[in-house]
Amino acid sequence: MSGEFKMNPFKKVVSIRGMGQVLTVAVGLVVLYVAFGIMNPVFFSSRNIANLLRQIAPILLIGIGQSYVLITGNIDLSIGSLVGMSCMISATLMSKGVNPWIAVVVTLICCLIIGVLNGMLVSFFQLPPFIATLGTMTIARGIAQIVNGNYNTDSIGDAAEGFRDFFYYGKTFGVFNTIWIAVVLWLIFNFYLMRTRTGRHIYAIGSNIDAARLSGVNVVSTTTKAYVVSAFVSCVVGLITCATSGMGTMDSGNMYEMYAVAASVIGGVSTLGGQGLLFGTVIGASIWSVLQNGLQFAGAPVAIRNIVIGIIVILSVLLDIIIRSGKHIGRKKTVTAV
Repeated sequence: MSGEFKMNPFKKVVSIRGMGQVLTVAVGLVVLYVAFGIMNPVFFSSRNIANLLRQIAPILLIGIGQSYVLITGNIDLSIGSLVGMSCMISATLMSKGVNPWIAVVVTLICCLIIGVLNGMLVSFFQLPPFIATLGTMTIARGIAQIVNGNYNTDSIGDAAEGFRDFFYYGKTFGVFNTIWIAVVLWLIFNFYLMRTRTGRHIYAIGSNIDAARLSGVNVVSTTTKAYVVSAFVSCVVGLITCATSGMGTMDSGNMYEMYAVAASVIGGVSTLGGQGLLFGTVIGASIWSVLQNGLQFAGAPVAIRNIVIGIIVILSVLLDIIIRSGKHIGRKKTVTAV
């Protein structure tokens, strides 16, 4: 009887929808980490662990945004360009003498406008999310290019030292602030997704949008909120990028939409909508960063690293489709003559 009682908490955790895949991927993360550490003991050093955690933080943040959108059954291709737009707008303002925190507020408002636009185009005007966010991706990248006259910015200056410490270089209780930002935002958005009505509506839309609508879910509002979350975290990552380099670069955020999808789907978020846990996104972002970091230690060129990540993403999505559809790939339908 006591043994059964002890197993209940574990059974309760495993019974959460999608948790089985998350735990499986977590085991894979441990295996990867140990394997790379055996190949090069420097991988286990405290300095590399600190750098690894700072690499995970921005990937986790954009993974949170993409996870929200994927769970609704949509996708956000504008994430990388929003990172670049955030970096360039904030850096341009600061390099021209604007107070760093005013620059942060202006940048946030601009990014949130794109998030609202994405949500309205997809939910209210019913544009395919691929097309809608492809368009806003191009718009955001264009804004990043013209905001400083098609040039990278100068240094944001000594006046922005507090900004740089807050978003990247500073430490709180011995831990880099970048990591704290990622942890705090993850806690907030995980609570929002798992414990609020809006979170339940996000899952409902992804599971069956027509049933959700008939149940009284405001599809336009809920979908827009998911895209606003995506825009918000993209803005934060852009600010981190700006703080890291101390300037704005027009190509900031390139390929980040791919990284966001990788963190989400590797962590078990379904591309078919209605399923996924932000805890899995933590694992997915960690796997991505461990692979990048470990392959770098192993001397693998960037091209090989990208190929490996691409293969893993394809396999993750393929596995999700096979599990969710319950069908054999390539099986033909049998037509019976009447």
